Amino acid sequence: MNNDLLSALFSLIGTLAGTFGGILMSSKLTNYRIQQLETKVDRHNGFAEKIPLLEEKIKVVNHRIDKIERGERV
Repeated sequence: MNNDLLSALFSLIGTLAGTFGGILMSSKLTNYRIQQLETKVDRHNGFAEKIPLLEEKIKVVNHRIDKIERGERV
């Protein structure tokens, strides 16, 4: 009877260790993936902030090209 209790106790400890170990590893992986996604979003946001500036510069360049084509002074 004593061996059965000891065996059940070791099984419980092993099960708990495996369960909590799996939860911990899963949590670490999830946090890592979230961090990688945040890095990608930050890079995308930096690029998205530059688009309006580039559009404005393109408008200026197009305006100057139109003036040159019409023979006006730039």
